[in-house]
Amino acid sequence: MKIRNLYSTYSSLPMKKKMLYGSGGGMVVILLFLFLITDQSGASTELVVKPTRGEFIVSITTTGELQAKNSIEIKGPEQARAAGIWQMKISNLIAEGTVVKKGQFVAELDKAEIANRLKEAELSVQKLEAQYTQAKLESTLTLSQARDELINLKYSREEKQIVLEQSTYEAPAVKRQAQIDFDRSDRALNQAEKNYVTKTKQSIAKIQAVEADLMKDRQRMMIMMDALKQFTILAPADGMVVYAREWNGKKKVVGATLSPWEPTVATLPDLTVMESITYVNEVDIQKIAVDQNVFLKLDADPNKKLNGTVTNVANIGEQRPNSDSKVFEVRILINERDTTLRPAMTTANEIITARIENALSIPLECVHADGEKTFVYVKRGGVSKQEVQLGLQNDNAAVVIKGLTADDEIFLAPPPDAASLKLHELSAS
Repeated sequence: MKIRNLYSTYSSLPMKKKMLYGSGGGMVVILLFLFLITDQSGASTELVVKPTRGEFIVSITTTGELQAKNSIEIKGPEQARAAGIWQMKISNLIAEGTVVKKGQFVAELDKAEIANRLKEAELSVQKLEAQYTQAKLESTLTLSQARDELINLKYSREEKQIVLEQSTYEAPAVKRQAQIDFDRSDRALNQAEKNYVTKTKQSIAKIQAVEADLMKDRQRMMIMMDALKQFTILAPADGMVVYAREWNGKKKVVGATLSPWEPTVATLPDLTVMESITYVNEVDIQKIAVDQNVFLKLDADPNKKLNGTVTNVANIGEQRPNSDSKVFEVRILINERDTTLRPAMTTANEIITARIENALSIPLECVHADGEKTFVYVKRGGVSKQEVQLGLQNDNAAVVIKGLTADDEIFLAPPPDAASLKLHELSAS
């Protein structure tokens, strides 16, 4: 029978080819009905198929985006935060995909704000330099006067000492007055010497305070000068420029802003090792595990087939832009090296979650359910309603654990007398 032969041919195909021919078993039924309508031979209209024996694959298909596993980030000024610059706007940026050499121009940031801050810092430094000079001059003058005063007091004490010595033979009152004048002069000298020490320390402290402010502002000015130089961003290594993305997934372009916490402008990817970044919904994420095999195709070149391996599965879900459900990031390492692969290329990823060798499987269209029992309609001389125990399932078929053999013929649709058939349970087999 033509229909049976057609479906048998389809069923005998390897699972990989079956997945290429249709997204689901429903397409097979439609094709068979079309074949039935156009068949002019008047053959029987029974749609039956035999179970398929062979490798059974369960997979999850997702869309991903290529990126380099390793890359060098091209960042904005490292000193921006120290300079008090919290937002920097990109004013010029070379075209994405440009191949650059180390030290070559990549981007330019708006320098207006930092230029104004640098000018203020320079004026502050000039002011403090003047204060520093003035503090040193005042200290020199004050200490010079104090030293002159000490010299004069020493001379005065010597004079009083001479008068005291000469008063030895004078009247007691004159002698006493001479002693009092000497003691007063000696006490004034001692006090002046102590004051000189205090004034010296005071002058040093005042100069140090002004000097500390001056050094602080000079350092701040140097940081701003270094940051200003970094506003012209150069390539840290050879490579191809790929724009970095903002928090909302959009690429950074001219007019976008940088911050000290997100300073990356672009990246230089290592194109020899690529990976596909994809997102799996919370329903299927439990089926994904590290080291699972993946078949990949490029939207840009559907004929190119690549092999990959799951290397990382996120533990925490996230809300992607324009999506209502939570998804988990999955990273897939591309096993082959291909010079045509470029970052941001879209990939179709078929993640193999389970694989059974030499499995017996049937199309999902054959499977029916009545409460908790699952059954199929089998052609065994007549038509019987056979309970089956199923295992793994994919989008097209299910593995039969018990209830069928490879030689059985199963109906794709319920036969006309299906309602009158009694279920043949597995326990009665």
